[in-house]
Amino acid sequence: MDALAFDDLKLFARVAALGSLSAAARERDVPVSQVSRALSRIEKTCGARLVHRSTHGLSLSPEGETFLEHCQRITGALDGLQADFAQQSGEARGLVRVAASTVIAQYLLLPSLNALNQQHPQLRVELEVSDRLADMAREGIDIAIRTSTDLPETQVARALGQLGRALYASPAYAARAGLPQHPDELHQHRLISNTAAPHLNRWPFVVDGTPCRRTIEGYWRTNDTGLAANMLVQGLGIGRLATVAAAPLVQQGLLVPVLADFVDPQPVPLYAVTASARQRLPKIRACIDFWAGWIASDRTPNLAASAG
Repeated sequence: MDALAFDDLKLFARVAALGSLSAAARERDVPVSQVSRALSRIEKTCGARLVHRSTHGLSLSPEGETFLEHCQRITGALDGLQADFAQQSGEARGLVRVAASTVIAQYLLLPSLNALNQQHPQLRVELEVSDRLADMAREGIDIAIRTSTDLPETQVARALGQLGRALYASPAYAARAGLPQHPDELHQHRLISNTAAPHLNRWPFVVDGTPCRRTIEGYWRTNDTGLAANMLVQGLGIGRLATVAAAPLVQQGLLVPVLADFVDPQPVPLYAVTASARQRLPKIRACIDFWAGWIASDRTPNLAASAG
């Protein structure tokens, strides 16, 4: 075991998390053969078969499960040591991998990157953009921007602000089809629904002082919030969009609010989630502190406000 290096432990943990040698190789930008040789060397050093290979992927042997537990404990301690030493230097530097939805990445994070770089020139950011919920450990994510705090004990969340949603259409659609004057008229229009998050298709309103919802059937459907915003701009119909994305489009005259007197934006907290063992790293803390300040400032639209 003395022949094993910290990088061997990290590599095995990533292979186990990703369940694929090719995925681990892509993450490290090395040939698959290099990862395969490293895994064989680790198994030879341990004197045990740690991984079962099959056409369906990889699975850990009982010895592999035991080895993985120790790998995670040792690499976790190493992360803590790195965080303690980095705290003493106080310098934020290195690559930070951030997972966010299309809308949050495009309309919140992207406009902030120049200012972040000016404040922390040694920081680099890699954006992993998807509307699905990222598996932070499996995908090597440092920070995930989420509206949920249903987290394992190994993760912590910090509130950044609030995220609201409202209804929008393009001026071209309004001129062609008119706009509804009451939520009951929505069925007369072409609506855009979200197939990735069906709960977003239950649109909330307040009618005569009473909260209510309308479950919509999308004429147009997509699993990507960024594409939904583009569909609205193209005049395809009416859709529900995060106000952080809609506000600049309204300002540019590309979208107009729909049923603003009835829509309940239902703002929800927006969080930066990170592994508890890495939250003290200056590069992680610098990004989260910066985005918390960015959202609180006038440089980004009020996330909870319904643009109008």
